[in-house]
Amino acid sequence: MKAIICTGYGSPEVLKLREVEKPVPKDNEVLVKVFATTVTSGDCRVRSFKSPVLLWLPMRAVLGFKRPRKPILGVELAGEIEAIGKNVTRFKKGDHVYALTGMRFGGYAEYACLSESGMMAEKPANVIYDEAAALAFGGTTALHFFRKGNIRSGQKVLIYGASGAVGTAAVQLAKHFGAQVTGVCSASNMDLAKSLGAERAIDYTTEDFTKKGEFYDLIFDAVGKLSKAAAKKALAPNGTYVTVEGQGMVKERVEDLLFIKELVEKGELKPVIDRRYSLAETAEAHRYVEQGRKKGNVVITIVQ
Repeated sequence: MKAIICTGYGSPEVLKLREVEKPVPKDNEVLVKVFATTVTSGDCRVRSFKSPVLLWLPMRAVLGFKRPRKPILGVELAGEIEAIGKNVTRFKKGDHVYALTGMRFGGYAEYACLSESGMMAEKPANVIYDEAAALAFGGTTALHFFRKGNIRSGQKVLIYGASGAVGTAAVQLAKHFGAQVTGVCSASNMDLAKSLGAERAIDYTTEDFTKKGEFYDLIFDAVGKLSKAAAKKALAPNGTYVTVEGQGMVKERVEDLLFIKELVEKGELKPVIDRRYSLAETAEAHRYVEQGRKKGNVVITIVQ
């Protein structure tokens, strides 16, 4: 099969299109023909290995010292189950699925083996594979932090970084939970935030939301660029601040994928896709994502 191999740590040029052995599912695994995957900021961090000095050694121990131990990156995918292991009961051949592979990676390939007990569910029936691939990472991350922040109906919620993969999901999910949503993003993305359900949008390049005299019950930093000290200035009494910064992979719950599927099929949650690339263009996709200006998700279409 064709796959993108991360041959070392560094610039996007370390990503090479190669022919590799097609995986064979174990007894408890399914073989997924991958139709689409994404490039997340996490993929870019692993590839470039930009790590604080104190975390350098433990991170290399986890990921691999000279190059990633799991060289096929990609943390989410959508596709069709082509074969199943003999003990698999949850899925059958031909099922259309979407999945979060997390630190197991494997999305940048024509095929991937996934555990039937892993983060995988039937894809929403009303979206194509490209769109399904762009749902799992942002949606499950936002749900994790909203649980952590105990989001409730009627709260005033601010999403810092409302136009990224996590932010676009967070705006829609906060709206679903009955919150009054304010999105913080650049001027060019304010209309996007409002179209997703934010009552208000603030341009962080010209306004400091902490100096506007508004106070929020929950502030969610969806990009890891807002300090707790800054957020405190705009927190209501007993308000909560949560951030993706330094959190690693969030706790996995298959129920979250099922919940996302339900909301997508009801029309309450939609994937936001900025650009699409082919598998051979994965390095170019990484270059774009590293600029930090993507709107929602960047998708790698493997099967047209």
